[in-house]
Amino acid sequence: MTNPPSREIWFLTGSQGLYGAETLRQVAAQSREIAETLGSGPLPVRVVWQPVLTDADAIRRVCLEANSDDGCVGVVAWMHTFSPAKMWIAGLDALRKPLLHLHTQINVELPWASIDMDFMNLNQAAHGDREFGYIQSRLGVARKTVAGHVSDPAVIARVASWTRAALGRAELATLRLARFGDNMRDVAVTEGDKVEAQRRFGVSVNTYGVNDLVEAVDAASDAAVTELVKEYEEVYRLAPELRAGADRHESLRYAARIELGLRGFLEDGGFRAFTSNFEDLGGLRQLPGLAVQRLMADGYGFGGEGDWKTSALLRTLKAAAGGLPGGTSFMEDYTYHLDPGRELILGAHMLEVCPSIAADIPSCEIHPLGIGGREDPVRLVFDAAPGPAVVVGLADLGDRFRLVANEIDTVAPPEPLPALPVARAVWSPRPDLRTSTESWLTAGGPHHTVYTSALGAEELGDLADMLGTELALIDAGTSTRRFTQELRWNQAYHRLAQSL
Repeated sequence: MTNPPSREIWFLTGSQGLYGAETLRQVAAQSREIAETLGSGPLPVRVVWQPVLTDADAIRRVCLEANSDDGCVGVVAWMHTFSPAKMWIAGLDALRKPLLHLHTQINVELPWASIDMDFMNLNQAAHGDREFGYIQSRLGVARKTVAGHVSDPAVIARVASWTRAALGRAELATLRLARFGDNMRDVAVTEGDKVEAQRRFGVSVNTYGVNDLVEAVDAASDAAVTELVKEYEEVYRLAPELRAGADRHESLRYAARIELGLRGFLEDGGFRAFTSNFEDLGGLRQLPGLAVQRLMADGYGFGGEGDWKTSALLRTLKAAAGGLPGGTSFMEDYTYHLDPGRELILGAHMLEVCPSIAADIPSCEIHPLGIGGREDPVRLVFDAAPGPAVVVGLADLGDRFRLVANEIDTVAPPEPLPALPVARAVWSPRPDLRTSTESWLTAGGPHHTVYTSALGAEELGDLADMLGTELALIDAGTSTRRFTQELRWNQAYHRLAQSL
């Protein structure tokens, strides 16, 4: 995969010349200390300290520089002393990168016995940040506000969540996505406005003939196929019929050929997300299964049946989740267990669930698919690891986009699934299946989703704010009536906001 530039956030500190050179030197030293404390925490990016800002021109210039720097994914601002907010108008108005307002101070405890006016003049973020908060609200600046001392792990965790959302937003802004064929015929939810998606999010979505991919698949060398098959044998529990000399070994080799061709096509084109469609396979002998699963495990976005919105969302969340425990996968709500009081959802797809969410070493198997009209495809079979997770989908409502998310608790299947030869996840939705599904349907949430046990509601909320997109969140506190009211309020807000 083509990698984006190294990522960083810029740390901006506001003050003014009124306090004199000595005080400003203290401001600079202390703001460096705050930035270094942030940078030493579990943030997935570098923290880059910028010189203290004391006038409007310097503020405007640093905001413009942040906009033009591809490595900068966001800006953290702190008013160490009192920074008159009219100085920030031009800069904030020009800023196009995500903004976090950090409301902190250098000291944890007040030195009660020694406080004097010099101390008060230097340590007045409680004063200065209120001025800064006002001008952000006055200008309608989208931002996240985090209050507390930077030594507090809870503060660092919230900054880290915002930073991960900023990584996702930066990834989406430059994402190139390849569709192999169109979407599944007569399906509504996988359609969408690709021009509006590029205008609002940045993602570029383009379609290629499936036989363009077939050419790349057929061009894979036998030697490369043999090496990749050896890797399969080392990494997965390989079904006996797929082993060398067995009657289905050639099917495994063709699955490897698909992976080599698909990976090469994506790398050559700078694509980090893609789609396929079982109704449009051209000269492919198998529906890509194993190849798609392994590419997702390497960070690629994917959507089945031409679902480019889910593919783009998957790549976005994989970029945001980099380095975290847990996994992120393409998913689909398939069927329900409706035993009263023990309701569950069985999620899966035909073949394409990412092994990053697997509870154990996946089994590499071959089975009939019964759809697509091609040879039996090779796929990885496993159960998802138990634990908390979120499923989130992106819907095109015509005049705007909506993210719909549900917090869930993944569980081990209550019984074995010996006759279901696909990767799957079983979960209990919060607050319960009835409320969850009624709310999801009311919101128009899609059947394809991104399942993630690496990220949570806070990262999704931050990402939605950065994108100016609604997030309809279903969690433990949701009621159907209240959720429906929130959707109506959101609809009114977003329509009004678009006209401003």
